[in-house]
Amino acid sequence: MTATAQPTFPDIAGRIQQEVQRAIQRSIKGVEYFNSSAPVLGTTPKDVLASRGTMNLYHYRPLADEIYRVPLLIVMATTNRGYILDMVPGQSLIEFLLKRGFDVYMLDWSAPRPDEKNLRMEDYVLDFIPDCVRRVQEDSGVDDINIVGYCFGGVLSLLYASIFQQGPLRNLVCFTTPIDFRQMTLFQNFSDKRYFDVDQLVDGVGNVPPELILSSFEMLRPASRAVSQVQLWENIWNDEYVKSYRMFDRWATDTLPLAGEYFRQITKDLMWGNKLYEGTMTVGGYPADLSKITVPLLHAVAEHDHIVPYDAARHLIAKIGSAEKEEVILKGGHVSLVAGANAVKRLWPKLDSWLSERSV
Repeated sequence: MTATAQPTFPDIAGRIQQEVQRAIQRSIKGVEYFNSSAPVLGTTPKDVLASRGTMNLYHYRPLADEIYRVPLLIVMATTNRGYILDMVPGQSLIEFLLKRGFDVYMLDWSAPRPDEKNLRMEDYVLDFIPDCVRRVQEDSGVDDINIVGYCFGGVLSLLYASIFQQGPLRNLVCFTTPIDFRQMTLFQNFSDKRYFDVDQLVDGVGNVPPELILSSFEMLRPASRAVSQVQLWENIWNDEYVKSYRMFDRWATDTLPLAGEYFRQITKDLMWGNKLYEGTMTVGGYPADLSKITVPLLHAVAEHDHIVPYDAARHLIAKIGSAEKEEVILKGGHVSLVAGANAVKRLWPKLDSWLSERSV
């Protein structure tokens, strides 16, 4: 039997010195972290085509000599800022698409004003999205349009596509889009009608405050913020880690309030009634039947999505009426699917290859 070598005094002294130096480096970097300004995100050059209430329509300036014929409209979720898709150069889906030759527009959202508390689902599906589609057509000079919807932006895009069946939509892409809201487990518990009086909330406060929305997301992983801060301290000496942490942390906490009536409808029609899954959803009196959607569809879902679990998203392909439809399950979570190193290697190339042959 060979005896295990014991560390010598020089070895121990070297390790102690290494830990002391790392602690000093952490302290220096910690001071730099708290004294430095937040990262500047969403800097890809763009023009504001329209700004009306909570609606903002951007057109990004081209970065390629040749542009695909069919323009691309990205519809963001109503709780989040669109710069998650345009973080910094080299980590921006928008920049990637522009360099690949796509003509990119984005429907992004501002916080609804107190006087906009009465906005309803029909304002988003029958007004804001069609208005942006018309403006994209006028600006691009092309009738056809591709739409990409992220999270609840995907839900709004599906509702639009199911109602405007004869409209200009050429292709539809959804990222992490829930269909079966019964499988949104924690949100179901949060909004359980036995204990959650949505009418009292909306009638009392008007627009639903972002703190309530953010806390509902954080309850999905109660310890995640504490764990992430510990990990930040462990890696504070790593400039790239800190840069990435600050970008994603800023976006994650930059949550938007929701218009009160819109939130009431989401709770009653989707969380309680599960009407999108059941095929009984209507918007402004128009039936929103997913089986009526016939355009080519790509649905990208994340393998480890804790916000929209796969069981909540997996029924879209079966429900949709399109002959040409594809679901792709990629490693990552709800955010890392679309942004960060994971997305650069997986989702972005897939989106490029799928759209490029359908955008000419």
